[in-house]
Amino acid sequence: MRILAFLLAVTACDPRGPAPRSPNPNPVAGVVAVDTIARGLSNPWGLEFLPDGRMIVTERPGRLRIIDRAGMVSEPLNGVPPVADGQGGLLDVALDPAFATNSIIYLSFAEPGSDGIAGTSVLRAHLGPVGLDDVRVIYQQQPKVKGGNHFGSRIVFSRDSTMWITQGERFDYREQAQDLGSDLGKIVRVNRDGSIPRDNPFVSRAGARPEIWSYGHRNVQAAAMDPATGQLWTVEHGAKGGDELNHPEAGKNYGWPVISYGRNYNGSSIGEGAVKAGMEQPVYYWDPVIAPSGMVFYTGDKFPQWKGNIFVGGLASQALVRLVLENGVVVKEERYLHELHERIRDVRQGDDGYLYLITDSGNGRVLRVRPFTQK
Repeated sequence: MRILAFLLAVTACDPRGPAPRSPNPNPVAGVVAVDTIARGLSNPWGLEFLPDGRMIVTERPGRLRIIDRAGMVSEPLNGVPPVADGQGGLLDVALDPAFATNSIIYLSFAEPGSDGIAGTSVLRAHLGPVGLDDVRVIYQQQPKVKGGNHFGSRIVFSRDSTMWITQGERFDYREQAQDLGSDLGKIVRVNRDGSIPRDNPFVSRAGARPEIWSYGHRNVQAAAMDPATGQLWTVEHGAKGGDELNHPEAGKNYGWPVISYGRNYNGSSIGEGAVKAGMEQPVYYWDPVIAPSGMVFYTGDKFPQWKGNIFVGGLASQALVRLVLENGVVVKEERYLHELHERIRDVRQGDDGYLYLITDSGNGRVLRVRPFTQK
């Protein structure tokens, strides 16, 4: 009777009802195999492919490296600013949409401030032969606060070349995820020079930060644009349960910490339950969590049966997670590579159609994922 009453109450609040929960499937073996392309990286966090096939990789302690086609890892590049530690550090890397002609890259990082404060920032720089020059910070999360947790942060370019930056609510400041006067717990959208797009949802609202795109997020470390639709998709960390797949839309509230499918780490409840009018439901959620990081929509030919599928890296789950979407709904989930016992930090697709992963450890690797039957 309690379950029936809960479902009736949920339906009364939101006609969509509760979000679908992951079935927590067992890992699938014998479908994919991996090759180690490079090793010896110190907690790599972000991976991007350069037009010539080389890779650029961030290491969380604050180093940026180039990996050539043979898997040789460069010395650290010059010009990277100091970074805050904890869950922060040097985070994502993205190429400018016009990189082929301007050699501009963007890095997200935990930027330290005075007296132990820090915040998520994004810099823009020219990538030269041995490092960065013309380095300029174009976005700084406001406010900077104390603590070393929940910095986010992924960088995703939209079709119009504006930039989404995902962030966290810095853990001890989660109530600010609902405060439009704060960047904590928000996805923001800026132009490539850091200026504010005129069509951002809160540009004209008094007391709201104009860079905000969506709010009520906990800690978003996976994000990608669906190339078929141009829509932003994210996966964010829940607490004890409640990792969420969302497609954040302009001006919408995704609920944290008022609603959640997770619980606090001590087992206590969070907020007001799982559903509340005016707050968005996730497309899909995990409990137990996968601890998501890194995300890509697959468009290649090496796995033709997987075109349009989402791949997400799993940290705690130590898995590569595949999601099948139909009409915006997850209809199937599979997990691979659990036998590696590796935390998957980022997932990218190479120009060759294979998937590439980086593993989160002091001896991190770059892995290439191929069909099991290929040699």
